[in-house]
Amino acid sequence: MEKPSYLNFEADKYYWKPDIDYRKHPELYRVGKGEQGVLICEPYKTEIGRYWRFKDSAIATESSEKIFDLFTYYLDANDFVGADMVRKYLQMGYTRARRYANYKSGKKYDKENNYNQLERDTGDPEKAAAAEIFYKKWKLAESSDLYTTLKKEWKNNYG
Repeated sequence: MEKPSYLNFEADKYYWKPDIDYRKHPELYRVGKGEQGVLICEPYKTEIGRYWRFKDSAIATESSEKIFDLFTYYLDANDFVGADMVRKYLQMGYTRARRYANYKSGKKYDKENNYNQLERDTGDPEKAAAAEIFYKKWKLAESSDLYTTLKKEWKNNYG
């Protein structure tokens, strides 16, 4: 069975650092895979994270709309790092809500049993609805022509 990646985490090799202000030093930001860096990159983590909630569909709707408003704000400011961080929070809203929809405890691996993957249980159907809400906003963000252009430019300039 595949073990969770965090077991072999090497902080010194991780691109994202908590002591960097990525607004002042956007050249140090990396797009990465999926949600990497989302809980580290300041000041965006603080600006976006305070709105990130997925307890139920009503809360997920309010949360995803506020976060998507930030996406528009960052795009209007030509701030790719901010826009990409929003995309990551929307994606994380989907993945975390799906985790609770699939596993009632929210835990996927059994720490007491060599980190074997747990069996899926009934989970929380309200979290499945929340996941769908975040999924739609995440895909809406990714489909933005301006975001796509800024991402391409970013990768050409910074890797």
